[in-house]
Amino acid sequence: MGYDISYHPISEQQIETWYFELLRNPEKIEAISAAHRLEDFYKTKYQDTLNAGRETDKNDYFDKTHGFFIAVVQGFFEQYFYVRGGALSFSKNELLANYYKRWEDFVQQEFLTNNIGNKLVENYCSGVFIPAEKVAQLIDDYQQNPAIKAELDTLFSENRISIFLRALQFAKERGLGLLEATEVVEPQPFDLNESKSYSNLFNCDKEGPLLYRTAALQQIQEIEQRNGLPENEILPNVKTETIHVDSQNFGTIETSQPSKKKSFWNRLFGKD
Repeated sequence: MGYDISYHPISEQQIETWYFELLRNPEKIEAISAAHRLEDFYKTKYQDTLNAGRETDKNDYFDKTHGFFIAVVQGFFEQYFYVRGGALSFSKNELLANYYKRWEDFVQQEFLTNNIGNKLVENYCSGVFIPAEKVAQLIDDYQQNPAIKAELDTLFSENRISIFLRALQFAKERGLGLLEATEVVEPQPFDLNESKSYSNLFNCDKEGPLLYRTAALQQIQEIEQRNGLPENEILPNVKTETIHVDSQNFGTIETSQPSKKKSFWNRLFGKD
């Protein structure tokens, strides 16, 4: 299975306020939802996510439970960024490890589990976390350190580096860190209105899914050319299926409110 990677600008304080504090005090969801004007649909998904968090066991992987849920929660409040198949967690370059902060270094002991990877370990999982001060440093080093630039350009090849840099810059301008995750959002490249998200799909920056769609269409065109097929012969027959984790304790993977689903991408482009 490929990886649908997303990057979520969020601070350590927001992680505490939006997630761990509500695990301790469930009633606070009312005040937070009202303060941020969350629609009822997303408030319900937020509540589902917190309920799943409360079911986390000490023997669970932190990254596949709390870490993933934190990324989902961030998307209810703020913009996040999608990059198909490119992730910092995939790098074996020790230079990049200098930019990360471990969950054990800022999450209270009561919420830490016995298994913590501090990187992507499977699908539906959180990856590395870059604290705010390291976000700014990574941007500077990308511009000034050839080794860092080469590694990032390799990880985020085929124009994906522009999306990752957008995420870094967004976080820097707001004094936020950046959390990596996978399968929070799952774009359907041949019909973006069929994209799925555990979080708020409207908060996903559109450039990443559009880049994915372009790359997927180019791959189909190359297959047609290699096999001497007429243009647009393959696409009408392409069928894609998304396999989701079935969890009794976690909510739905809706695109958005049903009334908005068909016009989601039109709304992003200002056409609706």
